Amino acid sequence: MLDAKTFKLSDIKKDARIYFIGIGGISMNGLARLAKHAGFVVGGSDNHPGERTEILEAQGIKIYNNQIAANIDDFKPDYLVKTAAILPHNEEVKRASELGLQIFDRAEFLGAFTRTYKNVINVSGTHGKTTTTSMLSMMMIDAGLDPTVHLGADLDVFNGTVRAGSEDLLVSEACEFNRSFLNFSSTTAVITNIDHDHVDCYPTIEDVIDVFARFIRLVDDNGYVVVSGHDKHIARSLAEAREYFDEAGRKFPQIVACATDNEVCETTGNKADFVAENIEFVNGLPEFDIVIGGEERIKVKLNIPGSHNIANALNAAAAAYLNGASASAIQTALNTFSGADGRYTVKGKYKGCDVVVDYAHHPTAARATIEAASNMPHNDILVVFQPLTFNRTKMLFEDYVTSLLPCKKVLFAEIFSDREINTHEISSKDISDEINKRGGDSEFYEDREELKKRIDELIKPGDIILILGPEDIRSLGDELCS
Repeated sequence: MLDAKTFKLSDIKKDARIYFIGIGGISMNGLARLAKHAGFVVGGSDNHPGERTEILEAQGIKIYNNQIAANIDDFKPDYLVKTAAILPHNEEVKRASELGLQIFDRAEFLGAFTRTYKNVINVSGTHGKTTTTSMLSMMMIDAGLDPTVHLGADLDVFNGTVRAGSEDLLVSEACEFNRSFLNFSSTTAVITNIDHDHVDCYPTIEDVIDVFARFIRLVDDNGYVVVSGHDKHIARSLAEAREYFDEAGRKFPQIVACATDNEVCETTGNKADFVAENIEFVNGLPEFDIVIGGEERIKVKLNIPGSHNIANALNAAAAAYLNGASASAIQTALNTFSGADGRYTVKGKYKGCDVVVDYAHHPTAARATIEAASNMPHNDILVVFQPLTFNRTKMLFEDYVTSLLPCKKVLFAEIFSDREINTHEISSKDISDEINKRGGDSEFYEDREELKKRIDELIKPGDIILILGPEDIRSLGDELCS
């Protein structure tokens, strides 16, 4: 058996057969594509086949449209890879166990990639991972560095979530959910921010700070840690990690800070290495200069709105520059980047309104996205919001209320969760009612068709319909624009 925490892809024979349970998932389908590119024979199953599984089939990957034990006997895999959502009583898992096959969690298998590539840039943080990783990937491509990329969302230029490049450079998202990123090794780690999220895994913010400190421990001694300059939680994670390095007699990685001012950074106690200057918004879109080390200057005009995307661009630029991308490649990538799927994605027009969808399910992300929309040309903004998971909604209830209270109008859909039972007896209606108690204007709709009717009643040409939350509610954008 391979050690799940230390094995590399080279430890698996080239013609090994690898089977992915839940292969149509946003991360799993990309991993399957990368495994095939690495020379393995790949197959997998999904109870909800669709466009992603069809693309895999077209690439010669065997797909089973159910999850039964007979699939394992038919494909005859050497290894299985599954997500955390696949439970032990799954028929394919049970059959693989009976046959004595080694079963990896998704993060363990992705971890093997991070230990195989010469240079690995892992992008972590509570918010902004996907956008930052996407920007960074395009910078490295424009610099001619041929990265292999693993994203948590579709990117049009990839026709999916991954890009198969050289084995010299891997750029990947590193998610803290379920402590997944503790399987990953980095030569450069990016931490965009640290906020209290995934409350089912991390009951307190101290738990989140601690897990990021453990993530930093996995960075190569001669590597880099790119951080946002004014984040008190990152500062605490760095301090905790530094104690570990000192006790282990290891050299601490170089800390590179990014900020939108020239003040001493709360995160590092020094001035930032990458600074955004001359910030202005033209028709809602940020224009600014990235100043590197107080000397080199890159002029940037983003095509995606929001102050938070200035921070994402800075973090991406720092990681790219440290890994060989030129200033001109960084500029070209940022000036042409149009966003990843589900991150302030303009779906089209509906009755004269711009329909925008965003994954912003956390209160902090929702606040940032609403601010971004407010800078765009518009009459009114109608916010349609769906919280993600019952635990998060219960634990962050007050934050949900205060982040959405300033909106002119909010329509709530019921909480979405596919991995937990509502033991808290919490509902989106509770948030809606509390907003109204505090003088806001909110409505709750359990029925999707009633929600769509209410949208029709409220909107007028020139408005923005801003749909925030998981894919369940974001699909409403496609329905309106179809």
